[in-house]
Amino acid sequence: MSKSIIIKKNGGPEVLELQDVNIGSPGPDEIKVTNYAIGINYIDTYHRSGLYPLPLPCGIGLEAAGKIEEIGSNVKDLNKGDNVAYADMPIGAYSEKRIIPAKIVVKIPNEISHKIAATLMTKGLTTNYLLTETYPLKAGETVLFHAAAGGVGQIFAQWANSIGAKVIGTVGSDDKMEIAKKNGYEHVINYSKNDFAKEVMKITNNEGVTAVFDGVGKKTFKGSIACLKKRGMMISFGNASGPLEPINVQKEIQAKSLFFTRPAGGHYFTEKKELQTAADTMFKKVTFGKIKIEIFKEFKLEDAKKAHEELEARKLKGPCILIP
Repeated sequence: MSKSIIIKKNGGPEVLELQDVNIGSPGPDEIKVTNYAIGINYIDTYHRSGLYPLPLPCGIGLEAAGKIEEIGSNVKDLNKGDNVAYADMPIGAYSEKRIIPAKIVVKIPNEISHKIAATLMTKGLTTNYLLTETYPLKAGETVLFHAAAGGVGQIFAQWANSIGAKVIGTVGSDDKMEIAKKNGYEHVINYSKNDFAKEVMKITNNEGVTAVFDGVGKKTFKGSIACLKKRGMMISFGNASGPLEPINVQKEIQAKSLFFTRPAGGHYFTEKKELQTAADTMFKKVTFGKIKIEIFKEFKLEDAKKAHEELEARKLKGPCILIP
């Protein structure tokens, strides 16, 4: 048996229930993992609320790190006792133990702890594909990143700085400005108080930025379009303030010959080799000090409801984890 968080209906944090779940043994292409640390991500709230619908009842959570307890008969590249991390379907990472497909895990190097790995698989791999694949960021470029003090935002600026790019960041409150600056943002704008589009244009001498990375959504979309250069790229990858309204292509895209994309990690890591290569690149950035991770807060698994409450209230100012 394993303690797992289950949702039987969509709704607020109150629908998260801690239950005993029978685990069993892995199938031929599966492994049984004991989770030591579980990543908390904003997408978890989308699954819980029903914004991203799932068959109910179901578990919740996509990301965790732990140790392999048992392997299936067809699994040849992993062994019992290996330290691994994952961030992918099937959903259900909010658990003590679980069975998952072997193809979704990566091995963790000895230099990376389970706690750090559990904060990296979603946020770090998201950063990886955003600035290496979705928009290959180059030295000398200036781009804009919304929610600069968030988990992805903190990694993004450090990674961008490591390749010689500059990042302007936005935050929703004054207390998050120092967090963003600490992580490498050259300029930080409180979009709750200031017109960030106008501020970006001032900072860039009315040139605008080549790309905007937007995980906020509804509140920031129009301003993001306004401060992009001609032929710039709008990268929408989240909905923290609500989903985007229908886009007027002629007005918002064609007017400056902009590119618009809505990337998803599953389209970038389509096979195990791609996933492990990306993870190794990310782990090296951490190992060599190019990216520094500070865990903001740890919650017990049974306190998942509180974690979601604080996440949606924007009280979590950095990577946070659940500890089974």
